[in-house]
Amino acid sequence: MRGSVKESGSLELSDRATMLYSQPLSRGQRLKRIHTIEEVRTTLGAHKRRGEKVGLVPTMGALHEGHLSLVRAAREKSEVVAVSIFVNPSQFGANEDFSRYPRTLEKDCELLERESVEVVFAPSAQEMYGNEESQRSAITWVTVEGLSERLCGKSRPGHFRGVATVVAKLLNIVEPELAFFGQKDAAQVAVIKRMVSDLNIPVQIEVCPIVREPDGLALSSRNVYLSSDERKMALVLHASLERAQKLFDDGERDASTLAAGDSVKDKKSLPNRAGCLELRYSREAGLGNGRQGQRYH
Repeated sequence: MRGSVKESGSLELSDRATMLYSQPLSRGQRLKRIHTIEEVRTTLGAHKRRGEKVGLVPTMGALHEGHLSLVRAAREKSEVVAVSIFVNPSQFGANEDFSRYPRTLEKDCELLERESVEVVFAPSAQEMYGNEESQRSAITWVTVEGLSERLCGKSRPGHFRGVATVVAKLLNIVEPELAFFGQKDAAQVAVIKRMVSDLNIPVQIEVCPIVREPDGLALSSRNVYLSSDERKMALVLHASLERAQKLFDDGERDASTLAAGDSVKDKKSLPNRAGCLELRYSREAGLGNGRQGQRYH
């Protein structure tokens, strides 16, 4: 145990705190909310010393049923579930929604407590990246070249550098055996899986299915931004993917045809009747590398 013992035999306050943090949490114990790297390492380290498997669910908060499905998957495969809640500034562009991104920590913790999560790690930006003066002098970034510039990374320069960096830090801090991500963010999953492989990080990446509303809209914390009309138009994404799947099931294997939807006869039935949506990209890609394919095999 760290710390000094006074001549009287009593431990100093810092030593008592270390003893408290180093006690493993029992299943069903009240959720423990942690804000510092030192405490989360000490708390989860106690479980690791008992041979318990830790599952990490990295999030930016504003939790919904999609996040909770990841938590339940972690619960099934881990003895201890840790959820990180951190709105990561380094993955937002200059004109993006960092300042208005939903922050609902109290509500999130209530949801996670109902799911019997043991630990919530909710650090500040300074805890994760140091103060501004430190960042100006030097900072380390993780970049997965060849993937970060593809797909949505093409229109969001620096985004995946921020994602890879913060996920690498979280995996290094928590040291989970398993980490859970949603298939909805397929490009992100490809970047993270390659990073974990290239950097030999000892963690298993678990990719969980997309959770959708009854009408097909994928659950997202940013859905709160959508007006009623915008929400209806957003359904074109799922509808287009379903049509591409039907073409594939009917025997079509040419990637360009599937992406363009040239064989879709009844295009007017798609939700984008007003022509208000702009297609940024359409790619056939594997989760393993994120590279565009020319033909399905």
